[in-house]
Amino acid sequence: MLAYPFDFHFTSAIVSRVPASLKDAALCQRDIREVINIEKARKQHQDYISILRKLGLDVIELPADESLPEGVFVEDTAVICDGIALICRPGLPGRIKEVDIIRTILRREGLGIVDIKDPLATIDGGDVLFTGREFFVGLSKTTNLAGAKAVASAFPEYPVTLLRVKKGAHLKNFVSMVGIDTMAIGGSDIAKDLLRQMEEMSEYKSYKIITLRDDPAANCLWVNETVFHLPIDHRYGESIRILTNRLGPTVSHGELLNSEFAKIDCVLSSRCLLFNRP
Repeated sequence: MLAYPFDFHFTSAIVSRVPASLKDAALCQRDIREVINIEKARKQHQDYISILRKLGLDVIELPADESLPEGVFVEDTAVICDGIALICRPGLPGRIKEVDIIRTILRREGLGIVDIKDPLATIDGGDVLFTGREFFVGLSKTTNLAGAKAVASAFPEYPVTLLRVKKGAHLKNFVSMVGIDTMAIGGSDIAKDLLRQMEEMSEYKSYKIITLRDDPAANCLWVNETVFHLPIDHRYGESIRILTNRLGPTVSHGELLNSEFAKIDCVLSSRCLLFNRP
């Protein structure tokens, strides 16, 4: 088992470049105000990858695959803990090839692979929040009960708590870890309901909660002692200022742009899959 609680130090990350087809993906077929600027998205993603490398991570960078418009969102493909990789089962059939690619890479990197046997199970990694002590799994449009049970089966040493997400978005669109036993969570009614569920059902009762007015600001990337968040001069600047003030002066933090990906409700953490080589 990992050091308890896990300190979110990682050796490696998988990322994938941005395909031009992202702009026309099924994910984009909704009422959005702006079309994704692919070149701008690629620049934001390259900066993101550069930051991961500066943190000392060995970054495995996959080429863009135009047949996989959502392939850049690698977080959805697996849940990794203690050297075990639970290979997710996406609800969208068009994403099956994504998990096949990730399975091959993680096996090559020496991780133990767990495949979901239930043909009715669906789960995206963006619906799974590991706190370092336990798992929260959001039951959403993309993750069902059978998928959540697969998490409990793959990681029996950790408690698994199921949360009902009242909107189609992933669980991590509303909450993320930003420190040891410390969560950032949004201020919407959906986020407040998730917090209520966590407080009622979690086995650990001493999490520090940083509540932010804006849900998008609550998704941060905490890796190797640094918390990455949206820019402070962003439209969610007030929430970011609250976050950084609550984290305190001793916590290293930095900014990452996500404006193009935010147009399709995709958050900072969705663009990398973090793990430790055995």
